[in-house]
Order: sequence, then structure tokens, then C-alpha cells
Amino acid sequence: MSRRLQIGRITGFIIGDAQAERAVPPTGFTARLTVFAAAVMAFLAVFALALSVASSGLAERWSQELAQSATLRISAPIGQMQAQTDAALRVLETTPGVASARVLSDDEQRKLLEPWFGPDIPLESLPIPQLIEIVETEDGLDAEALRTRLVGEAPGAVLDDHSRWRKPLAAAAGRLSLLGWLSIGLIFLVMGAMITLAANAALAANAKVISVMRLVGAKDSYIANAFVRRFTLRALAGAALGTVLGLVAVLLLPSPGDDAAFLSGLGFHGVSWLWLPVIPVVAGLVAFVATRAAARRTLKELR
Repeated sequence: MSRRLQIGRITGFIIGDAQAERAVPPTGFTARLTVFAAAVMAFLAVFALALSVASSGLAERWSQELAQSATLRISAPIGQMQAQTDAALRVLETTPGVASARVLSDDEQRKLLEPWFGPDIPLESLPIPQLIEIVETEDGLDAEALRTRLVGEAPGAVLDDHSRWRKPLAAAAGRLSLLGWLSIGLIFLVMGAMITLAANAALAANAKVISVMRLVGAKDSYIANAFVRRFTLRALAGAALGTVLGLVAVLLLPSPGDDAAFLSGLGFHGVSWLWLPVIPVVAGLVAFVATRAAARRTLKELR
């Protein structure tokens, strides 16, 4: 019985009561304000959500790419470079936690330096250190123990386990993701405030109609439900429109392959698409709670 009662209430909320909704203005400033506020806030929520999702993915990708890798840099005189490189490789072969070690070729090192020095780098005439790429196992390696061994075998070798790069980058991306979620929360708070103002204005403007309905026996809960239904559906419709417009705007951003893609990666991928339908639903819930509180408070003041 309780489930049937809940279904009946939901159905009645959607269909509405024509008599009760006479107290709610079908058009006018408050109606436009509710739809407009919900649409704009939903549009902004889409971008905040896209920023949060992209930042979370970026933090995870940086952590995974740098977590199980390290670089060994060998700086030595030209006559000792090959000997120290071979010694460092022998040390790495017997180091627990090292899955593989590979000496980078001149072409690979040239590509690494191209963004700063251009494509025509004379590696032969420059004192550029030799780089060794290290891939770690799942258990990882003991960086301090490896550094101690390298001091005796290859004094010119310097180990970079990427921790000083990985942690700040991942932390920055994580904070950016948190900022996105915080922005979403603030957006819905502003939406609730705007809808509360619109509901209060509508209730105050229809004070005479509400008084007549009370004279013929209408209860405050009956009148409040009419306002709650109308404003909730308006906010839901406006938020749905704003979500669609926000999604279109996100899809029109430059793709990761474009040269001007300074916002490349900002968007939705995989299961993150499921967050989009949540925006209108949350907007409807915010409107429901805000209008219900405003209606109860204002109806008490109109007694």
C-alpha cells in the first residue's frame, strides 16, 4: 500500500491540480526567472563538471605514467662516458625492482631537447649527459639503495625517480578537480537562492488569491504543493535545456589534435557521460527543497 501511495503522490505531483495552481502565475517574471536561472546554472555546471572530470583523469594519468618509471642521468668526461654507462647498466641488471633498463639513443635525446633548443641540435659538440630509461616492477625499487650502489660503480650517475615531478603535478590536478566539484556545489546554491527569490515573489504577488482559497477551505499544504510542483518542473525544464546547451559548447571545443587546443582533454569520457543527466535531476531537487521552504515560510507570514 505504501508503494502504491508513493506512486500516486508522484503521479499527482506530475499531473498537478488545476484548482490549486490558480494561485501560481503560469507566466510572468517569476516563471522566466526560474527557467533562466536553472538553464544558466546548469550550463555552468556542465563546464565545471567537465573540468573536474578532465582534472581527475589527468591526475590519474600522470600518476600512472610516472609512478613506475625513473631516469638515470650519467655526466662524465667523453672518455669515461661509455664505461660508466656500462657499469650503471650492470648495477641496474642486479637491482631488485628494476624490470628493464634501456639507453636512450641520440635521436631520442634530440627529440627530448627539441622543444627548448630546436630540431638542429649538435649533440656531438655539446656536453649532453647520457640518459637511461628505467622501468620498475609493481613492487618498485629502493631509490636510496640504488643511489648508494651507483656512487661506487658509476660516480657520474644521478637517479631521478620522478617523485619530485609526479607528486606536485598529481596534487595540482587533484586540487583542480576539487575546485570543479566545489564550483558545482556553489552553482546549485546560487540556483536555490534564485528560485527562492522567484517563489517568494510569486507568493507575495498572489496573496489575494491565496486568501480566497483559504476562505473556501484550502489548506496551506495544498497551496504550497501547487507552487512546489510548478517551480520544480520549471527548474527541471530549464536545467535540461542548459545541460544540452552546455554539452554542445563542450563538444565544440578544439579537439586534442588541433594546434589551438589549449583546452584539449576538457570533456567527458566513458562513464563520466552518466553525470550529465544528473544535473537536471539535482536542479529539480534543489528547486523542490527551495520552493517548499519558501512556500511554508511565506504562507505563514501571509496569515
